[in-house]
Amino acid sequence: MNAPARMVTAGKLLLLGVLALLALAPSEAGVFRWIDSTGHTHYSDRPQPGAQELKLNKLAAPYYYVQRVYDGDTLLLKGDIRVRLLGIDTPEIEGRYRPEQAGGSSARDWLRQRIEGQKVRLEFDQERHDHYQRLLAHVFTVGGEHLNLLLVEEGLAVVSIFPPNLKYGTQLARAQDRAEADRRGLWGMPDYVPQPILAIPREGYQRGWRRYQGTPVAIRSSRKYARLVFNKQVEVRIPQAQLELFGKLERYLEKQLEVRGWVSRRKENYSILVRHPSGLKLLF
Repeated sequence: MNAPARMVTAGKLLLLGVLALLALAPSEAGVFRWIDSTGHTHYSDRPQPGAQELKLNKLAAPYYYVQRVYDGDTLLLKGDIRVRLLGIDTPEIEGRYRPEQAGGSSARDWLRQRIEGQKVRLEFDQERHDHYQRLLAHVFTVGGEHLNLLLVEEGLAVVSIFPPNLKYGTQLARAQDRAEADRRGLWGMPDYVPQPILAIPREGYQRGWRRYQGTPVAIRSSRKYARLVFNKQVEVRIPQAQLELFGKLERYLEKQLEVRGWVSRRKENYSILVRHPSGLKLLF
């Protein structure tokens, strides 16, 4: 093999190595190519003086085979890779120690029909894994359909954004508004009709995502949370780290508000943790 051929082969091998590195990188990642003074071509995933950026987009995002759809927001990919869909939540399906939540099997079956046994593309955000060590991703079909978004659009999932993972947040919130307006999926189910938030201490609460309505009367703050107070026993907690996403909390005071999320209890006190403005809706 002559010298030029060896250089071309080495360059290709180097490029393949960089592409392999970028396979787990965000889809906007690029490769940088430059030629040194001796005529050798170099590739890197980091900018270099005088380098030309090669946009990879889909080339940097490989497709994965879906072995199993566990439920409406959890997948198993070939290679024993578990994936949790970002930005959404679907009702729980029946398990060994839990009953099914309304709409759980509908979301799972819809997703199964779309992608089980098919290939998908993953797009990541700021955090790659949750505390269960599942990959966190937006999932796309080979044809480019955004499945996280479609689940919300069909009323099979609700928006559940955990900062700093804010990608597609605006699109997801708008899709949810459309589904709610048309009463699609869970938005038309009796289980998810809004309940009075002040009735929680008296009547108890159901597990899982729910909708509650009420009027906050005060704001309290601590080192970790800002709180919208409904009465002595019921409040909404907003992490201080995400407070800037909400603007001034005073705009919620003394106004009818719908709160969306999961109720937690500590002794005789109840709270709903809201990390993103999509969990609050002013009612006019």
